[in-house]
Amino acid sequence: MLLFQATRVILLTGVAFVTALLIAPLWYRFLTRYGFGKQIRGRDAAPIYSKLHEKKSGTPTAGGVIIWGTVVLLALLFWLLSIFGILKTFNFVSRKETYLPLAALLFTAFLGLLDDWYGVLRKGGADGGGLQIRHKLVLYAAIAAVGAWWFFFKLEFSALTIPFIHEQIPIGPFYIPLFMFVLIASAFSANETDGLDGLLGGVALFTFVALTAVAFVLKSYDLAVFGGAMIGALLAFLWHNIYPAKFFMGDTGAMSLGITIGVIAMLTHTEFLLPLFAPILVIESLSVIIQIVSKRFRGKKVFLSSPLHHHFEALGWPESQVTMRFWIISMVFSLLGVVLFFVSRLLTS
Repeated sequence: MLLFQATRVILLTGVAFVTALLIAPLWYRFLTRYGFGKQIRGRDAAPIYSKLHEKKSGTPTAGGVIIWGTVVLLALLFWLLSIFGILKTFNFVSRKETYLPLAALLFTAFLGLLDDWYGVLRKGGADGGGLQIRHKLVLYAAIAAVGAWWFFFKLEFSALTIPFIHEQIPIGPFYIPLFMFVLIASAFSANETDGLDGLLGGVALFTFVALTAVAFVLKSYDLAVFGGAMIGALLAFLWHNIYPAKFFMGDTGAMSLGITIGVIAMLTHTEFLLPLFAPILVIESLSVIIQIVSKRFRGKKVFLSSPLHHHFEALGWPESQVTMRFWIISMVFSLLGVVLFFVSRLLTS
């Protein structure tokens, strides 16, 4: 049984990788043909960022479609085939495990794509086009509220699972704000992390590897297969997104990845391990918050530029060096998180 399920995960990871590799050049041609290029913020609004990245202006964006498009396409294809009794092994669409992650992935991807389109047209309130942070936070909160309602009232999730504590701790209605916080934080953090070639893609890759391992151990096999499909699609995306990036992920990728990570963490009751599964997301969002608070109350900046990856760029670190070092941190902490998950299960079982 375990070998069969492990084979499902591995095969779908490979299928997603190949599918995304085939989709990528087609999507790239579409983006370049219709001028779907990234608009860099002006020097007045962000002088350091603009100086570091002005050469990237016009690079195709919304490459995240390759990631979520591949996963949704495979989910739909194998679900339809399973109805006719074909390749049922590959179907990973299930009401209990993957309805919510798939719905979250698809809905937020379309919202992100709309934001990317606004950015290309230089519409919206943000410099360079697109939605401002506060507008995105409102959207994240709305999505999180719907998810929290579903988890609490439909799935009857109302307890915390704290590592190394045997019994779940019931918190009743307080589960709703906790759920909303996790999803808003993961979405916001993913959005802030998406700033260098290959950065968010690599960081998210390690996070999904950790969450997929957790789902597999918990015997949520369809969720694990979903995670495998995300891993395969991310790998193919990174093939084109590593420095120098052929195209950027865009909000359609960052927003959908962040929300989906939060949903899976809540489904697997690993919200308290999420900072280990996604340490860079936490660090990046904290750097933005610290910078904003310091500028408002002290009138001074803590970092040369925020999020944190731009600070290191401003110090003179090559972009690829920042990305690789952040990948290493992600790998180490994700592995630590998985180890703690296993040890916790052994000690509390």
